[in-house]
Amino acid sequence: MELAKIVGMVDHTLLKQVATWEQIKELCDDAMHYQTASVCIPASYVKQAKEYVGDAMRVCTVIGFPNGYSTRAVKVFETQDAVQNGADEIDMVINIGWVKDGLYDQVTEEIKQIKQACGGRILKVIVETCLLTEEEKIRMCEVVTRSGADFIKTSTGFSTGGATFDDVALFAKHVGPGIRIKAAGGIASMEDAERFLSLGASRLGTSRIIQILKNEDSSGQY
Repeated sequence: MELAKIVGMVDHTLLKQVATWEQIKELCDDAMHYQTASVCIPASYVKQAKEYVGDAMRVCTVIGFPNGYSTRAVKVFETQDAVQNGADEIDMVINIGWVKDGLYDQVTEEIKQIKQACGGRILKVIVETCLLTEEEKIRMCEVVTRSGADFIKTSTGFSTGGATFDDVALFAKHVGPGIRIKAAGGIASMEDAERFLSLGASRLGTSRIIQILKNEDSSGQY
């Protein structure tokens, strides 16, 4: 797969609790230089980042992150606030406890309300695969398909595990038409990236791919 195609599917990500504006700014610079799909950053930096990048880069942020158990009203407000501040894409975390309780209608309704708050912007639904059974993963494929969201996303990167090849293959088998897949968490190499994309992912949440390219640039290999 062409390098530019891989990079063009990366949400270049920095969500660490200690992230500073200087680090976010560098992330934005790298994303614009290498032409990634977006930068994925904490909500508190969205306004500043969007003013910095303008139309040169899409800004993505996270809602109900990383645990997903904020109330629906809080998540909807977070989304509205992010959109008002200039966010182009929203990655939300589901209420995993509701999944464990079998409350799939409530999960669906929450996603629908957040999608409405997105005002036509892309919504990705983080289901935290490392905490779900295979049956729950399949049910969440059905929920996301019904909800009107745009993507199902594997992981926050803040729980017990990240994206796996098996999970992306499972999603590809069970999501409905038009639902895309984002693999996130633990994507450490170009080989990983290519394999996730070949299995059906069309977005990758990672910072390491761009770091690999920067290292190659500095050593003259790229």
